[in-house]
Amino acid sequence: MFTIASNDLGQITVSRETVETIAGLAAVDCYGLVGMAPRRISSGIAEILGLESLRKGVEVTETPAGLAIDVYVVVGYGTKISEVALNVMQKIRYVMEEIAGLRVATVNVNVQSVRVSKP
Repeated sequence: MFTIASNDLGQITVSRETVETIAGLAAVDCYGLVGMAPRRISSGIAEILGLESLRKGVEVTETPAGLAIDVYVVVGYGTKISEVALNVMQKIRYVMEEIAGLRVATVNVNVQSVRVSKP
């Protein structure tokens, strides 16, 4: 559980699953991303996760400086991978800090695969 706000009346907390889902939704909103990939690829082939499984492509850990967020993504062929990754990092940091109210230490983007996106 992560605490968003606290005062004399109590505190507001969100679950790890909620934070992972928010980060996943922020990531797939970025241009050049085909989808999310599972955190652990045992077969070596990245499958694209559907909207109901967005949080499975996100790993959140708590550090003294804030949240460390790792996202595992599949990018579209023909896009500049570094630009897509930078957009994902900025979008996740913005959504987590400005909208969700959680402090973010790092956002790591792990590109698992490149796919030709369907028109």
